[in-house]
Amino acid sequence: MSRRRQPKPKLSSRKKRQQRELARRKNRAMLFELLQWFVLVQELFAKDTFHGNTKWKPEELAAQAVIWSWQETKNVTDAFDQTLEICRDLGLRRVAHTYPSFMNGLHRYTEIFSPRLRTHYQAMAEEVGGQYFRTRGWVLIGFDGSRATAPRTVSNEEAFCAPGYGHGKRAKYGKKKSKGLRRQRNQQNPPQPQAPQAWITLMWHMGLRLPWTWRLGPSNSSERDHVKEMLKEEKFPENTLFCGDAGFTGYPLWSAIAAARNMDFLVRVGANVDLLSEHADVKTKGDGIVLCWPKGQMNSGAPPLRLRLVQVKVGKTKMWMLTSVLAPTRLSKKQIIRFYKMRWGIEVEFRGLKQTIDKHTLRSRNSDRLLVELDWSIRGMAYAELLALREQIPSPRTAGKRDKNYDPRDRSLANTMRVLRKSMRNLDRKCSPEDELFCQLSQARVQRYRNRTDKKARYRPKNPDKKPLGDPTVRRMTAEEREKLRQYQQRLAA
Repeated sequence: MSRRRQPKPKLSSRKKRQQRELARRKNRAMLFELLQWFVLVQELFAKDTFHGNTKWKPEELAAQAVIWSWQETKNVTDAFDQTLEICRDLGLRRVAHTYPSFMNGLHRYTEIFSPRLRTHYQAMAEEVGGQYFRTRGWVLIGFDGSRATAPRTVSNEEAFCAPGYGHGKRAKYGKKKSKGLRRQRNQQNPPQPQAPQAWITLMWHMGLRLPWTWRLGPSNSSERDHVKEMLKEEKFPENTLFCGDAGFTGYPLWSAIAAARNMDFLVRVGANVDLLSEHADVKTKGDGIVLCWPKGQMNSGAPPLRLRLVQVKVGKTKMWMLTSVLAPTRLSKKQIIRFYKMRWGIEVEFRGLKQTIDKHTLRSRNSDRLLVELDWSIRGMAYAELLALREQIPSPRTAGKRDKNYDPRDRSLANTMRVLRKSMRNLDRKCSPEDELFCQLSQARVQRYRNRTDKKARYRPKNPDKKPLGDPTVRRMTAEEREKLRQYQQRLAA
């Protein structure tokens, strides 16, 4: 005899309503849990003092700012209106209820929000990163700079436009090269006044592929000064290796990194760098010890920098790399090539900020609010990538459930933002297990497929005004320089 299937017990209408409400609240609860993890921490601002008349709590205002940075509307005020509705759905009541109070609070207390959230974010990144936090024993931090365009208002022009625009070496070189074509070119494309731009100097964790810290300023800011400022004001993990391109050169920057404890650097150098050699010709061997000791520092008694100059081939390009790691056993040529290739990911990070987050052109018409908009856009992007990394990276609590051969390069910022924005739109809707926020974040990866055609940009011609980088100048030390080096070593020994 065949067994008869037992009928499922019928649920009362009340229980059905409760189950539907629980299913609807699932996305809301998961999004609130993520906000509790990285922003809604009660101890985060416990030691800080805020104005007594504020009606918002700093934790909830920070959560409101992160949600605001995730919105995809064109206008910042429309994004604020949507953020306010989402905060009400999540049960966040102690937030800013008007756009002016929201922006004024973020701007006034920037000096409190930035260091507290940065320290907490870096601790979470180290905790989540696990085995990916260090690469061959190094914490790899790349740095680079970029610009974001601002609206052409009086406030933005006064704050961000360079006063000597068009009178620098590069501008004069371009005018000289196009002297015969200038009249015809100007008739077709009349010159426009300079657009205000905000400068971004970003330090980027190369192993986790996450923003680590950043500085903002006007369009004529010095990225090297920004890096020196971050080195002075912030703490970095032990055995940090800073990686930069040919723009991060000079004795002041290199000496600031070398003076720090357990920190080294690896930068590309070209014809803009002059070095000294004590013995054999280093450039012939392609690997050797050199000195960076400009005349000004030599005469003032500053110590020389003993560095290692290495020639490597990255792709089809031969280039010179300079590092403070003198022992090849600690940093081999293969590792130098690998690390410099990894540094290129910071360019992809800037592309994600400008295209995926859509901050190539900012919206705020006030210079102070524009810096707030840009700062929280970078922070919101960093948090979104950290959330995806948390759900994708293998960990002890998810042993056997995730790919053991996971690579942080597989994480997709575009898919992560789609998942977060979809979750915020569907806070009151029932979702299936496949549509849950955690499940969707774990699948927010790039598509891996084999290209059948070449995807190089054929439409983009080479820039004839761009000078080749060239080779660094390495010369033998003179007798006078050797004597000064000997005297310095004697003072050091004494």
